[in-house]
Amino acid sequence: MYVVIFCATVGTLDEDYATMAAALRDMALRDFGCLEFCAVAEGNQEIALSYWNDLAAITAWKAQAEHLVAQTLGRERWYTSYHVQIGRIETGYSCPTDRS
Repeated sequence: MYVVIFCATVGTLDEDYATMAAALRDMALRDFGCLEFCAVAEGNQEIALSYWNDLAAITAWKAQAEHLVAQTLGRERWYTSYHVQIGRIETGYSCPTDRS
């Protein structure tokens, strides 16, 4: 499994951003093999993690037409800076959420 780590310094987020982010998240999960997506923000910092089975799916997602538009808008309107890292997850564990 792979993780894409997106870290950004937010400039100005607007209603267009919220609409596009929700639509792209749904599309990634529905059509491109994204297994899970989560994002958090604190102050002007945002981090998003998305999980994928393989690099081919990540590459296809990066090149998707609406995602390309979002990348351009991110650079021009929404973020003052960002960086993306892709890592392979070698192992993991979790704690049960239901202890009853």
